[in-house]
Amino acid sequence: MAVNFYEKVDDKLLKFAVIIAKTDGKYVFCKHRSRNTLEVPGGHREPGEVISDTAKRELYEETGAIDFDIQPVCVYSVIAKDNFDGEESFGMLYFAEIREFEQELHSEIEKIVITDKMPVDWTYPDIQPDLMEEAGRRGFDCR
Repeated sequence: MAVNFYEKVDDKLLKFAVIIAKTDGKYVFCKHRSRNTLEVPGGHREPGEVISDTAKRELYEETGAIDFDIQPVCVYSVIAKDNFDGEESFGMLYFAEIREFEQELHSEIEKIVITDKMPVDWTYPDIQPDLMEEAGRRGFDCR
């Protein structure tokens, strides 16, 4: 598996939005109802949706964030034999500072975990740690 980073690609290639989220200096991770692992919020772009709207929608759906600042970090891609027939798939990486959450989640996410530590059990261990590292290299608070 390979994870690559780009400044820009053709918008129509962006299929996913992934958001590194923090609140009060701590990371916000999601635990999906059907998994025992943690992940950063994110998901698939809907047909006709602007990628920045995908990021905002996924951040809300997966964390309950209702008041936040969000900004793009970079484009990322994944090449994996068992994904998209080995073709390179592209997503946009974002960074968000969340100020306020809704009281209840309304999605497939069971709970959010707010912590200053990186997960031991990542849902996507070959991808998401690389995204965190790249955002840190680009000056975002991902120590």
